[in-house]
Amino acid sequence: MIPLAAEAAPAAGDGQLIIAALLGIAAVVVLIAWGKVHPFLSLILGAAVLGVVAGLGPEKMIESFTGGVGTTVGGVGLLIALGAMIGGLLAESGGADGIVGRVVGRVSGRTLPWAMAGVASLIGLPLFFEVGVVLLVPIVLLASLRTNIPLMKLGIPALAGLSVLHGLVPPHPGPLVAISSLNADLGLTLALGLLVAIPTVIVAGPLFGNVITRYVPATVPMDLLPTRAPGGSGGNRSDDAAEPARERRTDADPMDEDDLVNPGAGRPGGAVDDTGTEAARRTPAFWPAVFTVLLPVVLMLLRALGELLLDEGSAGRQALDIAGAPIVALLAGLIVAMFTLGYQAGFNRGQVSAVLGGSLPPIAGILLIVAAGGGFKQVLVDAGVGTMVADAAEGANLSPLLLGWLVAVGIRVATGSATVATITAAGIVAPLAQTLDRPGVALLALAIGCGSLFFSHVNDAGFWMVKEYFGLTVWQTIKSWSVMETIISIVGFLGVLLLDLLL
Repeated sequence: MIPLAAEAAPAAGDGQLIIAALLGIAAVVVLIAWGKVHPFLSLILGAAVLGVVAGLGPEKMIESFTGGVGTTVGGVGLLIALGAMIGGLLAESGGADGIVGRVVGRVSGRTLPWAMAGVASLIGLPLFFEVGVVLLVPIVLLASLRTNIPLMKLGIPALAGLSVLHGLVPPHPGPLVAISSLNADLGLTLALGLLVAIPTVIVAGPLFGNVITRYVPATVPMDLLPTRAPGGSGGNRSDDAAEPARERRTDADPMDEDDLVNPGAGRPGGAVDDTGTEAARRTPAFWPAVFTVLLPVVLMLLRALGELLLDEGSAGRQALDIAGAPIVALLAGLIVAMFTLGYQAGFNRGQVSAVLGGSLPPIAGILLIVAAGGGFKQVLVDAGVGTMVADAAEGANLSPLLLGWLVAVGIRVATGSATVATITAAGIVAPLAQTLDRPGVALLALAIGCGSLFFSHVNDAGFWMVKEYFGLTVWQTIKSWSVMETIISIVGFLGVLLLDLLL
């Protein structure tokens, strides 16, 4: 783990450190928001500004930054890569589509928003937010068209499920960075994060979706509807997909599985027959796919339970400590996924290897941002900024949870990056973790995660992704997506405060 800030002697006086921290963070914000510089480079330059103003010598500054990068990649980067591989298999095999089709296809229209929130949360465990949106949007659009349910009534629950899991639950980058920076217990943070996530998804998803539907009368963008049938068979959009509104099902009619298409069909890497043409793909079975998604989570939760219920040094405790170690849990999930998702879908060994390899390039940018953020955070630590903030918070009697949330909110609104907000906020409040017990440190990580989701707007790539996929105007996107993200941040933080009172 990265050393805590309290272990570093301040490099300068409080006034100089305050100026250094503000200028370093301002450099990152200005470069990202105004200069449109990539966050990776912005964090490097921001760390340089911070180090110079704080009085760190060149050698110390370089050593601090590179040490933070190495520690972060070694701890968090491996987990992100393994999670991306599981998500890649889930997406390319059609396993995610099968889960969506099975759940959504067996509920009536009135409960469809709740089902959409549930299935988004499930597949959001291993998938990055952007991948989840790409997979779910075609289903949301077609379901809205077929049932005549307003688009936002289905779209908001799906987006809420994906966003909450992305911001609060490992193995997503933000939660992992906060856990590593604060030296929090991963299993306990995961368990508490799931407790916070459930009511947050409900409030920001189906409940808010039911309200915002009245103010955002969005219509289905017909050009984004899927055009392939399940199994990868080609052909134009079915006649049913273009049926007139008067012939659409009502909310009371259940949807058949045939009503849902497989938006993942036809992706590169599908099974190929002897003629060189793409063969029909076998969608992985529902329960094995669900088991694969949940396996790493269950292993990490069992480890947390073992720490609470089993004696230290016992055989059962040692077994759970090993099996529930994040890298072991994710590696086990990946190995299982190769069989339950890859080979079950008809992929040969070469195709499974291609899918695993193909899942890594898209996360290169995320890994670089996380790594540079780790270096930036370590410069904060070694300059003594964290120690200064901890002393000031103690003197002002300010709650560490509130401070972590506020810092993350400010950086999120300024930069548009949840990852940058999480990294920077965790570095600033890391010394406060020393004053908290195990549950308190886990809750501090969750408070920072909640703050990092606050009010996504025009400087966030996710804002534009939602706008285009749902065919919204900028103002409609603010009223729906931006407000939804704010609700997630506030409700999630209130859940963290409630757990803090109970634990």
